[in-house]
Amino acid sequence: MGDHETHGHGLTGGSGPDEFGPDAETLESARKLFAQECRFVTGAADLGGLPEDKLPEVAFAGRSNVGKSSLVNALTGRKTLARTSNTPGRTRQINFFDLGGRLMLVDLPGYGYARAAKTEVAAWTRLIQSYLKGRVGLRRLCLLVDGRHGLKPSDAELMDLLENAAVPYRVVLTKCDKLKRDALTARIAEVEDALRKRTAALPQVLPTSSIKKTGIPELRADLAALAGDQRMV
Repeated sequence: MGDHETHGHGLTGGSGPDEFGPDAETLESARKLFAQECRFVTGAADLGGLPEDKLPEVAFAGRSNVGKSSLVNALTGRKTLARTSNTPGRTRQINFFDLGGRLMLVDLPGYGYARAAKTEVAAWTRLIQSYLKGRVGLRRLCLLVDGRHGLKPSDAELMDLLENAAVPYRVVLTKCDKLKRDALTARIAEVEDALRKRTAALPQVLPTSSIKKTGIPELRADLAALAGDQRMV
């Protein structure tokens, strides 16, 4: 995990080969997967409401207002799959979406909202902790971080939960169109440096923009590799 380079990241303009340089066939296969019907399955406010654990799952988590709903909508090419809200912290349940019967997309409640009561924070922590430890099919968590601000203490708290649950995760920077190239390159290096101490973290950060759709094809390809019809073990 010591070989953290920023070349090859879509928004920094690099061209070196890395895992975010999938070939055209891989990109097209991933595009077709994410163009499949994406059906809302259920919203769970507690563990009793979780759906049956049958498909490989990819979860999305991030601070309130990080752009999580916009990213999920961009991935699936839909405008209203995951609701966007100008009110941070409104979502209080785990939402499950079945993507073509091959992958379950899991939208976790936002965290880090300053006005949230301590009881709400505690309830969120219990729910997420139980979900992370109890889902056999959970293959990956995408930790969304606002590219303008970088990692915050609340992000580190979730990373601790992920480390304890041994859940592999990748940091996905959002709203990267708001940064100039040099600032983005520095942000990527800063976050990747912080990840070196994290054993569950995948070493490379993926910068994205839901508005300009930059990094979206690469993220689709990264997640499509986890899809399939294999039985959970």
